[in-house]
Amino acid sequence: MMKKNIALTAELVPVISALLTCLLVFAPIDTPVVRGVITVTTLLAVLGFVAFFVGGALAKEEKTVRILGILDLMATASIVVLYGLAIFSFAL
Repeated sequence: MMKKNIALTAELVPVISALLTCLLVFAPIDTPVVRGVITVTTLLAVLGFVAFFVGGALAKEEKTVRILGILDLMATASIVVLYGLAIFSFAL
């Protein structure tokens, strides 16, 4: 039971971080504190693939962990795409 809780927590952090990053990037607030939060949440969201492997190793048979693992990979991909689009837009 303890492994399942650790796996669920590890799987939820990148998903929540990706959502928070996207909300703060598009928010009209622009302060150094918000930029710091964006940086930290972006790093946590990009490391979602690590949580995918950790969660899979801790709780293999849990369906919830598998679904959250897919969301972790999507969170990582969304942050990479967001920054890729930002770099592409600055290049034009």
